[in-house]
Amino acid sequence: MKFADAHTPGRREILAGLLALPAGPVLAAPRVVAPPRPPVVTVLGDSITAGLGVRPGEAMPARLQAVLAARGLSVQVRAAGRNGDTSAGGLARLEGALGGDTAVCVVALGGNDLLQGLRPEATRANLRAILTRLRERRIPAAIAGVNAPALLGADYARRFNAVFTDLARDFAAPLLPNLLAGIGGSRRYMQSDGIHPNAEGARVIAANLAPVVVQALARSAQVAAR
Repeated sequence: MKFADAHTPGRREILAGLLALPAGPVLAAPRVVAPPRPPVVTVLGDSITAGLGVRPGEAMPARLQAVLAARGLSVQVRAAGRNGDTSAGGLARLEGALGGDTAVCVVALGGNDLLQGLRPEATRANLRAILTRLRERRIPAAIAGVNAPALLGADYARRFNAVFTDLARDFAAPLLPNLLAGIGGSRRYMQSDGIHPNAEGARVIAANLAPVVVQALARSAQVAAR
């Protein structure tokens, strides 16, 4: 008895069979998660913040970022200083300086008010307006004050210096009472004009300011968690 030859499938049949098989699961491309951006600390100030007379990497904001990094804090310090700015000037450009990403604002204004002999009450009003806007935007503030020398008169110095301590109390803001503490009048730390810190002076200011900024960053984290 003769058996018929078994049918051998051709290429077309093999391809048709493969196409008829159920498709396997489609593997999604791995999701790339961008690292979180570091919080922005905006320093609203005058020529000391702007780094007049020193290189950008040696100015106070850059020094402050380095000091905070040494403490294990990854932050971006934004220098928002303008030469000659008074408290009124800082108030006028506040919104533009903050942008939409500021986590903490260091208010370092008042030195030019002092140099121009402006009324302490005017400085107080401008700084209060700045701090009020920051509070409305839920941005914690840190305050860097400037001490008035007694040669301007005891009453003037008392009224001017009280501006910073009073506002720090009213707004529960951490305070560095005197931005130039430990360096004012020193040839080692000041430029020849006797007003602006040199690179080494900026380093000292940053070291003094860092603990105040750390306090404000802690408050910022609390605000973000609410």
